[in-house]
Amino acid sequence: MALDKRSIALLYRKRAKSYDFSANAYYLLGIREFAYRKIGVAALNLKKGDTVIEIGCGTGLNFNFLRKKVGPNGNIIGVDLTPEMLEKADKRIRRNSWQNVTLVQSDATVYRFPEHINGIISTFAITLIPEYDRVIQKGAAALSPNARFVIVDFKKPDRWPMWMIKLFVILTRPFGVSLEIADRHPWESVARYMTTVEFRELYFGALYLCVGEAL
Repeated sequence: MALDKRSIALLYRKRAKSYDFSANAYYLLGIREFAYRKIGVAALNLKKGDTVIEIGCGTGLNFNFLRKKVGPNGNIIGVDLTPEMLEKADKRIRRNSWQNVTLVQSDATVYRFPEHINGIISTFAITLIPEYDRVIQKGAAALSPNARFVIVDFKKPDRWPMWMIKLFVILTRPFGVSLEIADRHPWESVARYMTTVEFRELYFGALYLCVGEAL
């Protein structure tokens, strides 16, 4: 059963302290999480001085990658539902003395996107949001022309046997993954509100990269 918003918040409140360490458990499955995060950030095509928003930023694992793209004069806005995850992100920001990263505690569905954003990214987060279509629609409307919305997330592998899919779900359930969310297809929302410039399966079809470009 797919977790509702309240359950997702409770899950990540509990996981916040150990999230960075537990994320490394993906490597036990052969999932090169940080490599996929880098692929997503690179697909944004950001320039120095740009402003980028991350939906579901969590503890800020993408911030260093994003900052290398936008530079010290660019701006990074991290949006997350869970205060405990943002507390960890804030510690990361202060530890690195980053002056250009802003954190916003908000449900992504009600978050008011600033206008003329140069990029939006979500890694391993947006599929967990029941109203993901609304989030993508609002994000697309806030992007500058030709700016990109990038998603890296889980999907149901088309070529895997069901027993393998169920095993994968069990192993990733601590992060909120379930069979039910396999029916959520954020890439279809990207195609609805933007031009899809890239869709690529990763990790044998269990992950994907989707890149939408604002009109």
